[in-house]
Amino acid sequence: MNRRTFLQSCSTTAISFAASSLPAFGSLPKMKITRVRAYLPPNPNPLFNQSDVVVTIETDGGITGIGEGGSKDTLAQSAGRLIGRDPQYIEQLWQDMNRAFFYPPGREKTDAIGALDLALWDIKGKVLKLPVHEILGGMVRKHVECYNTAGIIPGITQGMPIKDRARITVDAGYRAFRFGAADTKANTTFNTRERINKVREECEQVRQGVGPNGDWCIDFHQRFDLADAIRGCNLIEEYNPLFVEDPVRAEAFLQDIPTLRSKVNVPLATGEEWGNRWDFNPLVENHSIDYVRATLPNVGGITEMMKIAALCETHFIGIVPHFTGPIATAALVNCLGTYSGPVLMEYNYQGRTLPHLPVCLDFKDGKLFANERPGIGVELDFKQLTQIAEFTEPVTARAQTYFRPDGSITNW
Repeated sequence: MNRRTFLQSCSTTAISFAASSLPAFGSLPKMKITRVRAYLPPNPNPLFNQSDVVVTIETDGGITGIGEGGSKDTLAQSAGRLIGRDPQYIEQLWQDMNRAFFYPPGREKTDAIGALDLALWDIKGKVLKLPVHEILGGMVRKHVECYNTAGIIPGITQGMPIKDRARITVDAGYRAFRFGAADTKANTTFNTRERINKVREECEQVRQGVGPNGDWCIDFHQRFDLADAIRGCNLIEEYNPLFVEDPVRAEAFLQDIPTLRSKVNVPLATGEEWGNRWDFNPLVENHSIDYVRATLPNVGGITEMMKIAALCETHFIGIVPHFTGPIATAALVNCLGTYSGPVLMEYNYQGRTLPHLPVCLDFKDGKLFANERPGIGVELDFKQLTQIAEFTEPVTARAQTYFRPDGSITNW
């Protein structure tokens, strides 16, 4: 054997080995989506963008994907675009759901598209027999750190001083203690000038509770106009918050957040009410915020979340997703566990029973852990669910796209 023949033989062997070691896309079994169903869980959340509606995508290959979000009406058009299609072409399907009907989806419809996208990724993982985080490149962290919102932490009782609540929370393993800015009973008078002073008092107590090196964050809940938000941020700067969340009204973010950034030194986090990457881009690109509150399924699913993560990584911005439902929370562990920047998840399921999800979240000592279950890693008890919608027919009415010469979608 001469040298050229030997090298050709080695090259052929290497290519053959690589092809046999990795699951080639073309070798995946062809499937078609046959049905999309939506279910209400026990005690459903009535808020649109915290929807815990359970969505399933069924295939003729016997594999069912599980997602979460949307409503019967907001799911209908996009679910119809999936019927008869191969579920494994997720990006193509996402583009079609977003662009086929000419008018871009608003935030409620984007949330529904996100629910369907979660189910498509769940199918992909089940086909490959891999968890979604492995498909996305693998975990970059041992666990995902959390802060508590409404979960039950042993030792905390109603009416307990905020200093003690803060101490018990971080002692339970949570990365940070979070609280609302001078909370009072809903539907009562809230004097912002007076309550700002109360915020400062509470922040002093919280700093004592978590200790000199502990972390805490405060949610201004959009309760303050710009002038009061500036005053509030400056009053609490000495107590070194991890971040101040939603300091002004969401409608004014693009105008007021850059102004606020120029006048305060505390880290800022915003965006839990926003949708896809175009909402976040200006504030991320200009470093007007330190953390985005992008969450699932609100941004349009895992497909869109990873694009937002790329924007954040480019500009060294952290991601602190807002909570929605438990299935979306499991999906967040899978996708944000692969993000190299700072991540802190809002978690509120400790001590709560989820009868429709016998297998879902892996939580311990204030932290969420990835698992090796295929797909998103959740299992349903359908006996606990109430079906509210079923989609089996393709939706083509007024759906129009053009295609580039290479077959990719462009707008009609």
